[in-house]
Amino acid sequence: MNATASQDFSVNTSSQALASVKVAVIVFPASNCDRDVARAFTMTGQAEVEMVWHNQNYLPNADIVVLPGGFSYGDYLRAGAISARAPIMKAVADHAAAGGLVIGICNGFQILTETGLLPGTLLRNQKLHFISRSLKLRVIENDTVFTQHYQKNQILDIPVAHHDGNYFAAPEDLQELAANRQILLRYEGENPNGSCDSIAGVCNRARNVFGLMPHPERAMQPSANQDTSQNSGQNASQNSGPGAGFFTSLCAKVQQQR
Repeated sequence: MNATASQDFSVNTSSQALASVKVAVIVFPASNCDRDVARAFTMTGQAEVEMVWHNQNYLPNADIVVLPGGFSYGDYLRAGAISARAPIMKAVADHAAAGGLVIGICNGFQILTETGLLPGTLLRNQKLHFISRSLKLRVIENDTVFTQHYQKNQILDIPVAHHDGNYFAAPEDLQELAANRQILLRYEGENPNGSCDSIAGVCNRARNVFGLMPHPERAMQPSANQDTSQNSGQNASQNSGPGAGFFTSLCAKVQQQR
């Protein structure tokens, strides 16, 4: 089923007539950040976005696949567990296995761990409360397709909004993540949810699949009280917010490969 034909996804998500980066945003029932992440990609001026309904069993021609934030299926079971079994996820897994780029944000991160595309799992927040506020993140690795437009150890102020953001992995798995430099983001100062080693985002060993709990699509423009030094570094406008670098990094990588 083509989402653009059968669902109310008729917004103009094309940033330019001849955009070279093709982005597929997967839409699940009760997703609530799908339009936000589509807008974030189009704000780069380099991407055109297609919304893909979860019951579809194939992907459009896409360079980047996004699993957006939200509360798919209301998180009535384990967060992301039902969405991980959606028909579209076989196509997403095939895309990743072929070296395609995949990013999962918040609920999307949960889905990636539930499918085994990323290691670890996401548990209930340690204090069992929903958290919704801006937090500081440290960029641990910046030599990846997802973080190349940041400085190593750069501090970013990015919002979070989750109830199940407590990243957990066994001690031996954490050692492997650290040894392989798969930990890309950590919470700085405050660990809001009890995540092991303050982990906020990890990638797979092949470094083409990335999941993070914070919402960079909500930080595309600087807020009134943000330090502009937090802006993503190279290729970022002075008017861009701290979340923009994740999207410009991805688009730049796709264009470099062409």
